Amino acid sequence: MRQIDRISLLVTSGNGPAECRLAVGHVLHRMQAEAAHLDVTLDVDAVEAKHGPKSAVVVAHGTAADAFARGWCGTIQWRARSPLRPHHKRANWFVGVFLLPVVVIGKTRIAAQDVAFESFRAGGPGGQHQNTTDSAVRATHRPSGLTVVAREMRSQHRNKALALERLQGLATARDLAVAEERKSNENRLHNALERGAPIRIFQGATFLKKGGG
Repeated sequence: MRQIDRISLLVTSGNGPAECRLAVGHVLHRMQAEAAHLDVTLDVDAVEAKHGPKSAVVVAHGTAADAFARGWCGTIQWRARSPLRPHHKRANWFVGVFLLPVVVIGKTRIAAQDVAFESFRAGGPGGQHQNTTDSAVRATHRPSGLTVVAREMRSQHRNKALALERLQGLATARDLAVAEERKSNENRLHNALERGAPIRIFQGATFLKKGGG
């Protein structure tokens, strides 16, 4: 398997309350929208919990992946009255986005025989010929449940190869996130949220970016 360029991020609610998990969901939605605008492909593995993901691993692919990641790394602040506890006085919720180390292959190895492929008609970036055949593939690694979609290539065979690479990248990022969390009983990354210096601020129930956008 050849090495591919990718950037892996950990998005976490830290030890925050349920509202922070809601904020993680909003952040992931915003990331997907921004990535599509920049022609960056995102693979996401979220740790679901009540009211939203507690954390998620995000792997970005594309020429603008580095710029995309730099724009998100740091503390994200959400200013909103709690939709879960309307009478709660607190109205500031925080999410941390951290860059994960670069590792080619982690503990989990993706083997083609463990992957289920589903083909479908492609759409999105990649050229006008994408829509003429069922060339895109959705690949699911059965042992781990990880899923990615590959649609950039014009042939199903090449998209399957790309999907295997992306599954390996997502699995490696998940392994890294778990390893980082286990480095100490205090979960260093999750507790590293700097609540006093957010790089992005969003407001209200619709998660609007402060200053527009």
